[in-house]
Amino acid sequence: MKYRKRIIDNDLNSREQAFGGINIVGPKGCGKTRTAKERCKSIVEFQNEDKRDSLLYIAEISPSSLLNDKKPILFDEWQDAPKIWGTVRAACDNEDCFGEYYLTGSSSKYIDTPHSGTSRISTVEMLPMSLYESGESNGLISLSGLFNNQQTKIDGIKNSLDIPGLIYPACRGGWPKTLAIKSKEAKLLVAKDYFKQIFQEDISRIDHVKRNPDWARAILKSYARNAGTLVKKEVIYKDASSSTGMSEDTFDIYVDKLKQLYVIDDIEAWYPQIRSEKALRSPLKRMFIDPSIAIAALGVSPSYFIHNLDTFGHIFESLVFRDLKIYSSSFGGTLSHYHDAYGLEVDGVLHLEDGRYALVEIKLGGQRIQSGIDNELKICRLIKEANEKGKGLKIPEPSFLMVVTGTEYAYRSREGVFVVPIGCLKD
Repeated sequence: MKYRKRIIDNDLNSREQAFGGINIVGPKGCGKTRTAKERCKSIVEFQNEDKRDSLLYIAEISPSSLLNDKKPILFDEWQDAPKIWGTVRAACDNEDCFGEYYLTGSSSKYIDTPHSGTSRISTVEMLPMSLYESGESNGLISLSGLFNNQQTKIDGIKNSLDIPGLIYPACRGGWPKTLAIKSKEAKLLVAKDYFKQIFQEDISRIDHVKRNPDWARAILKSYARNAGTLVKKEVIYKDASSSTGMSEDTFDIYVDKLKQLYVIDDIEAWYPQIRSEKALRSPLKRMFIDPSIAIAALGVSPSYFIHNLDTFGHIFESLVFRDLKIYSSSFGGTLSHYHDAYGLEVDGVLHLEDGRYALVEIKLGGQRIQSGIDNELKICRLIKEANEKGKGLKIPEPSFLMVVTGTEYAYRSREGVFVVPIGCLKD
């Protein structure tokens, strides 16, 4: 299958100019190896059964001899030969070494390396495909473009994704393997199988500690029921332990391993002192790295959501967060959310390294779009009031306000807020 360019490719181009080695991490099946292969002239695959024994033997007794092929060299599943990390790190001490080595591996194999690789091996996180990368967003509205030009004209820009057209890719997920599968029903099996592997195998493989698959599955199901919400850890623990009897310490360990596996992807809170320190709250927004994992955990099909759009609203938020993280990563963006003791909240806050930020509400459609606009405007008023009072550091005003929707047309509201269908967005 022809390689489909990924947004991370531009980031990798930059890292090749600054580091000798690049370690691509992320969830299993997100396309790490395929992307690295496109960039390398030599490939050492430690999972190749025809060569595995000899490669592992060489990697154990003389790992530096594997560095003699044409550069760049990819070491796939390098965790099976952990000496490769130190060998590549040492090779990168050469001041003329830039972009010569790539390392990829499974998220279910954790290796505690003796050296971090700082300044030599750069680690970059890769996510599943966004709707733009899978070809389902037309990409007519650029997220970076909105930051650089707040007068961008978007009125009347149309996307082709209706509600069923959003439900299906959310259930299928952003897994590159699905691009080669012809049957729509068969595509859905990829996320279902991935979900089973998480609790049946990966939760124990990551550090070779046998764990109870039923407990892991219970945690994933509880997380799925609370996806896109600010529910406290205690609530998820109570739900997951009601049928398992696991202790809270065990629960914490399982959740930590699920994060290491790039399955759970909680979103941190934003802490501006808009009102007072007492008003600040720091709940995590419960998210998965891809909405398809939550749907697989719930055990429902695309047709289920047609009659349960409120439930899909939470899944839609997970889908948008995934895509916003991917798009903003290309220009140094990070995501958080806002929630205070007075009940005021905004779904997302998109921050850039230069201090600029945008407020983002996520609304599937209907009258809720206006409520999202009102929320953002209220926060803007509070920021102005806090700055006028002159207490503490001034809070910069957002570069722009945006509501991401599942509707057909993009437009700018009379209040100046960008209303953007997710099917029109790109980096």
